[in-house]
Amino acid sequence: MSRIGKKPVVIPEGVKVERQGRYIKISGPLGDLQVNCHPRIKVKIVPASAGMTPLRKQGADGKILVENGHPEIRQDRQLHGTMRSLIANAIVGVSKGFEKKMEIYGTGYSVNEQGGKLIFQIGFCHLVERVIPKGVKVTIEVGATRGNDVPAKFTLFGIDKCLLGQFAADIRKIKPPEPYKGKGIRYADEQVKRKAGKAFATGAA
Repeated sequence: MSRIGKKPVVIPEGVKVERQGRYIKISGPLGDLQVNCHPRIKVKIVPASAGMTPLRKQGADGKILVENGHPEIRQDRQLHGTMRSLIANAIVGVSKGFEKKMEIYGTGYSVNEQGGKLIFQIGFCHLVERVIPKGVKVTIEVGATRGNDVPAKFTLFGIDKCLLGQFAADIRKIKPPEPYKGKGIRYADEQVKRKAGKAFATGAA
């Protein structure tokens, strides 16, 4: 049995969860999401009752139980944990949201938002554009770098963790950080392994 899958998912106050066929619809203050449930995994929605004192103390409206009917099958064990994580991420998304902080290093590099697109000046002979997906908000804290030490900074925010992560990865792919001076686009919490440049010995005259 999956150690992740067997943990119940607490439904926080203000979040509504309902079953619609093979989908779980999750609604909260930030929006709505749907999770497609695999037919081999059972999902039970347990509303909070008067007898569920611990949940009441947490201000929860109930819990979700994800059950695997075939724990002896490896694929089902993997699906068990995956389904539980998808549902938990959706609940966090509609109640709190997710964010990805990004940084750009490199002299003369910049980013700005225009017409639903992010436009990057990133050291190429042309500008690079990326369409901002529906449901993702962008906040630019610092639009341009200052030398190679002060980065441009922007934050991506959304309720769909998968969509947000994919968009952040697509942006980073434009110009991943290089290992010598660290120029490029990176996550704010990313550690870039640096390499020493080539050393040239000077011969005697």
